[in-house]
Amino acid sequence: MKKKTFNIIICTLACTLVLSGFLLCLFLPKETYSDSERRELTPLPEISVSSLITGRFMDSFENYAVDAFPFRDTFRSIKAYFSYYLLRQKDNNKIYVHDGYIASMDYPYDKSSVNYAASRFGYIYDRYLKESNVYLSIIPDKNVFLAKDAGVLYFDSEDLVKDMKNSMPYAEYIDIFPTLSIEDYYKTDSHWRQEKIEDTAEVLAGGMGVKLKGNRTAVNFSLPFYGVYYDQAALKLDADTISYLTSPTIEKLKAFDGQNNKSIPVYDAERIKGKDPYETFLSGPLSLVTVENPDAETERELIIFRDSFSSAVAPLLAEGYKKVTLMDIRYMNVDYACSMVDFKNKDVLFLYSTAILNNSETIK
Repeated sequence: MKKKTFNIIICTLACTLVLSGFLLCLFLPKETYSDSERRELTPLPEISVSSLITGRFMDSFENYAVDAFPFRDTFRSIKAYFSYYLLRQKDNNKIYVHDGYIASMDYPYDKSSVNYAASRFGYIYDRYLKESNVYLSIIPDKNVFLAKDAGVLYFDSEDLVKDMKNSMPYAEYIDIFPTLSIEDYYKTDSHWRQEKIEDTAEVLAGGMGVKLKGNRTAVNFSLPFYGVYYDQAALKLDADTISYLTSPTIEKLKAFDGQNNKSIPVYDAERIKGKDPYETFLSGPLSLVTVENPDAETERELIIFRDSFSSAVAPLLAEGYKKVTLMDIRYMNVDYACSMVDFKNKDVLFLYSTAILNNSETIK
């Protein structure tokens, strides 16, 4: 009798949990965007005869159910703590933590991706850059300094650099790897810290025959910075802080957003409160940005084909140029973007991180 009563209690509790979960999924407000993961959540798929027959509906519904699950972030944290500290796994969904730094595993080396990026850059050179001074520099991802000691899988970045150099013989390579270390990156984010890359900017400028003015001071934002990896890790770790570099020259720089046809601040303090505080540097992921230097002692201009890392280094490079143009061809068709710029007798720098080159499908 006692065993029967116990079984009834267990069955009742199980049914209550299942029913409660179903009702919560059904009636709780549905979010469309995950602040913690910085991505759009999967919407409820539409039902059609075709989607039911092909199985697309169930595949989409499974993704929707995962994204719409009640208290999802809480369960993500529980899973992360369980994986890291109980099971002693090196990573949780390719996110790992070592010496207080959070990073995302980038493995294996995808040579086809690197070849694709090089082919797109070659197309730009053949069509637009024959009368330009062309340079290439590659930004190491955090994994270059962290993965080996953390004991996670990684690829040899020297292979990527070698393949890019061989595929771009028309570009003079500027090596910035020796100027960087793990301390130059945010602990919770993928990007480098602007206040740590003055020597990197000097090497880039020197490689193009330009001298920067320097005399900069660092200014700290008071708010904590939780980078892109912080919520992906789903662990309670210390926040970063964001600092920016300023100088009499940088204070006079004039930045313009060519994508939205408006002036923008070089450092947008309001964005420190937004979803991605790193966007404080030149307003983040814009396809076309120009930075003009009224105090320039030269007529030289620089055009950078770039990813998000360049938003932080461009104000420093602008000290040595009359004008710096940043072009992000992940967000704009190549030919359309290039039609808006005069490349003749300009310095052109291809500046990309190893992570983007190894995952280059976003380059148009």
